[in-house]
Amino acid sequence: MKNFINISDLSISDLRSILEDAKLRKSNRKNFNKSAPDKDLPFQGKSMAMIFEKPSTRTRMSFDIAVKQLGGSSIILNPDGIHYGKGDESLKDTAKVLSEYVDIVMLRTSSHKNLEEFGKYLSIPIINGLSDLSHPCQILSDILTFEEYKGSIQNKTVSWLGDGNNNMSNSLIEAAGKFDFQLKIGCPKEYAPQKKILDWAKRNKVNLTITKKPYEAVKDSDCIMTDKWVSMNDKVNKSKKKKLLKNYQVNKKIMELAKADAIFMHCLPVGRGEEVTDDIIDGKQSVVWMQALNRVHAQKSIINWCLS
Repeated sequence: MKNFINISDLSISDLRSILEDAKLRKSNRKNFNKSAPDKDLPFQGKSMAMIFEKPSTRTRMSFDIAVKQLGGSSIILNPDGIHYGKGDESLKDTAKVLSEYVDIVMLRTSSHKNLEEFGKYLSIPIINGLSDLSHPCQILSDILTFEEYKGSIQNKTVSWLGDGNNNMSNSLIEAAGKFDFQLKIGCPKEYAPQKKILDWAKRNKVNLTITKKPYEAVKDSDCIMTDKWVSMNDKVNKSKKKKLLKNYQVNKKIMELAKADAIFMHCLPVGRGEEVTDDIIDGKQSVVWMQALNRVHAQKSIINWCLS
């Protein structure tokens, strides 16, 4: 049984295998209707339970479509509507019940500890749809998108601006170590990556630069990425955080410092006029809508890998 919880948990051969399968599956769907199933139907007769502790658009839609294209079915569960670690039923007992009902579980949670505990008692695979510590499905689909536009990500330069201490930046650091690309993070010291992920990066010899200077972070980059400044359930002084991150906005001046053919990425939802200006997210260098689509293709291959 294989779980997909953190990028760092997988070998580069497994990660590359998932990506190449996603590329092939996407290519094989040319001229297919959006909801038409893949020809091989690898998930036929199987089902996935999806648990959402947090609101979702892309994760909910992309996983549901992914399962349908693979030939299976999905069941969306809201923690408020099921026995999920409350009342008379523990997380352990809920996990044991779901193990009897479905073939795989996807959990989108505010607590990475919930993810690990829930997975511990499942006898079926679990996929991390997002936690407070990591967002591996998004990062894998981002690399899929990068390689569609720019070729192999190995030895390329990716820049991250804004909050360097969130689930996206954590998974991006892990990906830099696995896929061997240079990662430059531009962030204020108050939002620098935590020691735990920096220690992991050091042990794994990640080509990582952290700077307080946004212009230094993006110079000669192949790709600039950012995220919403204040995420869901972000228990911070919002106005203070936005003020600290103001100089890390992705705008025309910032993009001009990257390579001429650099691309812009954002995992969405977007704070227009905050972390990015409209002319960038809607401009020719933006690939954010392809990122959203590629969640479907990457997640199909993640499901297949977990069950293979």
